[in-house]
Amino acid sequence: MALKAVTDGPESPERLRHVLEQGLVFAGAAFVALYTPGKDGDLLCLVESAGVPRSLYGIRDGYPTSGGSPVVEVHRTGRAAWLGPQELAECAEARRAPSWDFSLAVLPAPGDGCLVAVSEHPDAFTTDDRRCLELIADAVVRPAPERAAESGELPADTFALAMDTGRIEVGDTILELFGIGRDAFDGRVETLLALTVPEDLPALMSVTEADHMSLGDRELEFRILRSGGPPRWLRLRGRLLPGGEGRPARLVGTVADASTLRSDVTDVARVQRLAAALATAGTVRDVSQAVVAALRKPLRADRIALAELENDRLVVTVLDPPEPETWPELWRREWRAEWPEAPVRAMPTLAAALSEGRAQIWPAGTALEPALAEVGPGGLAVLPLPAGGRMAGACLIGWDAPHDFGPDERALLTASAGLAGQALMRARAFDAEHELVGMLQRQLLPRRLPVLPGATAVARYLPSTAGLELGGDWYDVIPMPDNHVALVIGDVQGHSAAAATLMGQMRTALRAYAVEGHPPDVVVSHANRLLVDLETDLFATCCYVDLDMEEGSAWCVRAGHLPPVLRHSDGSTEIAEAEGGPPLGVMEQADFPMAPLRLRPGTTIALATDGLVESADSDIDTGMNRLATELAAADPARLGQVADTLLGSARRSDDVALLLVRYDGMATHPRRESWTVWRVPQAVGHARRFTRRTLRSWNVPADALDSVLLVVSELVTNALVHTDGRVRLDLTLVNQRLRVAVADSSPRTPAKPRSIGWEATGGRGILLVSAMSAAWGTVPVSGGKQVWSEITLER
Repeated sequence: MALKAVTDGPESPERLRHVLEQGLVFAGAAFVALYTPGKDGDLLCLVESAGVPRSLYGIRDGYPTSGGSPVVEVHRTGRAAWLGPQELAECAEARRAPSWDFSLAVLPAPGDGCLVAVSEHPDAFTTDDRRCLELIADAVVRPAPERAAESGELPADTFALAMDTGRIEVGDTILELFGIGRDAFDGRVETLLALTVPEDLPALMSVTEADHMSLGDRELEFRILRSGGPPRWLRLRGRLLPGGEGRPARLVGTVADASTLRSDVTDVARVQRLAAALATAGTVRDVSQAVVAALRKPLRADRIALAELENDRLVVTVLDPPEPETWPELWRREWRAEWPEAPVRAMPTLAAALSEGRAQIWPAGTALEPALAEVGPGGLAVLPLPAGGRMAGACLIGWDAPHDFGPDERALLTASAGLAGQALMRARAFDAEHELVGMLQRQLLPRRLPVLPGATAVARYLPSTAGLELGGDWYDVIPMPDNHVALVIGDVQGHSAAAATLMGQMRTALRAYAVEGHPPDVVVSHANRLLVDLETDLFATCCYVDLDMEEGSAWCVRAGHLPPVLRHSDGSTEIAEAEGGPPLGVMEQADFPMAPLRLRPGTTIALATDGLVESADSDIDTGMNRLATELAAADPARLGQVADTLLGSARRSDDVALLLVRYDGMATHPRRESWTVWRVPQAVGHARRFTRRTLRSWNVPADALDSVLLVVSELVTNALVHTDGRVRLDLTLVNQRLRVAVADSSPRTPAKPRSIGWEATGGRGILLVSAMSAAWGTVPVSGGKQVWSEITLER
């Protein structure tokens, strides 16, 4: 009945589109179009179409009547053609398509035209489908504006624009809408464009300029200026007709007052706005929200759910309204996280609709399973979302009060489903790739931050949402000997795999140089020379802070990076005045001066990359001041919440790294003494006497002295015998744990022998050290090494 109501309706500029859309709804077609002969009769021209883009199937704007395409054959013989994938694969004209996994129907139409339909269903064009397409083919009529343009007699609401000269023929009604008299109009399209609201002029110019267009239909709404009131909304609908040798010749169509047209529910402009919103929707959530915003209000629906289809489950991405109590009991039971997961097998009616791939509409009173009936007791529409030959998901729309489904709503639902399905597949791929990029980026960053004595560290990283390329931002927290900690943050130029790779190299290099015990300026200088030697076209910025946890002091070195922001315990903030050097990798010989930072317990250090403070409408200085202000208002006791709050203002067109460290001060300060071991015959004895005096002054129990002196003797003897250069003995006592460390100039690590025979003359020293120590090991220090042993002292 709905199909007959549309096909029997009065002729109007929008009637042809309505008729073709019925092929999408009732015949299961993915694309329907009408072709009619051109002015010279040597070309079959596309007049109107509905459905997915025709380029997916290799369908042209026009077919020469001298060719051998199925469209031309039907036009020549007057007999319908029903072609499956196998027949299309053997057709030379059909080989323009990316694939032949579809069926094609071509039927003769009135006025020497042809109706073309495409279906992706395996059982395409059943008897009912063919009967429906035959009815549509009998009902299609070439739009009046095109017939009038060829005859030279334009109706009052019609125009014809010559694309090469810009001369335009306009009906009297259009001139009245623009407020121009017939005698005052000079026939130039520029005269009409001059009355357009400036913000709408680019969109209107894209329609009237031939250089950026292909053959096909055009539709948009725009505003014109009026002297006696607010701007008036007009709607333009037209088609660009070929003029010879495939070049556009004329744009013909209608212009009408948008306020007098049919309701927004059937407004094609609404579908255009949905398409525009989906074009900019990057994630699955964005797509879902765009569909809900486009459908719920015009359809006056009480509920809308959009879900992805994963195996046999519908994973809901958006529910509107979002409250669980407004949805059926089955959905509430499956409410696992933010949204529920609905099993398809529990809703066989929905499963059947998804398998058929057609929009299904059930009026009030239809017997459905409770999980569906409670979604729309007054009426329910289920829209499968097809994309790429499979179901991407489904959209459920429900009404509480009895709802009548008109043909306009069916067409709107079908068109929206096709758009949403394609957008959902793109967004799913974007989400998957974006998650992969984020995972790779996180693998290059520290998995966790170390537990620091007297401080708490929190870090955050956010990848950019502007693309799928890897970023170069990084951070690191490096524990070092003597309760020093290195805080590092940096940014490699660009967003690419090369930038991410270089970021990993720079992070590893800085960590290695820092652990060796070099001063901060030497660490950064070594990293700069390394980057220069890599001969890459990229450079990097870096901020390196060496924090002394015992003294509450720090040294800062900047290489083209943002300075630290300090928040003191009284709530005041300051941007550290640290003179910086050039970015890493720019100059082989560069100075990187050190700047002191004085810290008090409760001071928070903030290190960030430029993605947090810089944007298109804000420079770095403004962003740094904003960061300082937000940090001053934050509660440093909840450092994780502070980091999340600061990231809330970050622009996501660039990746962002943030490192926060709150210095609390050490509860217990270690006791330290050092001794330089001179290479004299009594060197080991001198080291033993220094150790004995130091331990007695620290009140170390006498029964522990023998073990400590034995370890000192063995470590100092190994350093003197097996190395050259300076040897240093360090003693550190903290919490009844004594650390004995001997540093020398040789990078060679002592090896613990697996077995020693009676005749062996060496190797027993390391075995003794291992036996007497709670733990022992070696660390690289400034070109040499440090062998250390920790001994637990018991009172």
